[in-house]
Amino acid sequence: MSEIPTIAVVDDDAAIREAVQSLIRSVELRAEGFASAQDFLQSGHLPDTACLIVDVRMPCMSGLELQQQLTTAHCPLPILFITAHGDAATRARALSAGSVAFLDKPFSDEDLLRAVQAALPSVRGDGEGVQR
Repeated sequence: MSEIPTIAVVDDDAAIREAVQSLIRSVELRAEGFASAQDFLQSGHLPDTACLIVDVRMPCMSGLELQQQLTTAHCPLPILFITAHGDAATRARALSAGSVAFLDKPFSDEDLLRAVQAALPSVRGDGEGVQR
């Protein structure tokens, strides 16, 4: 692979965002952090992003609203949701809309990295992600 994939981490909680970025970087992937969905959309990083890790509940635009906006824009970006406020209806909505994973906080490093690896083959076109 000629380029290292970039994983965008969108979470309004700075501690979670920084911890996830550090974990992603520890496995030699690039990680860019954003405090809001709007920050991510306005950053110019969308074309370079291989996978998006996004919190469900954020001010102004939720992770589910970001997913819908990307779907409407025909942007097939693999999305992994992380949340401290998960429920069955939200999980079902996210997964039925095509997210790769839906992880409840606190999640293990292994679960997150497994979900990221599942998302990356779908970007390259040599496999499909798994839904958890």
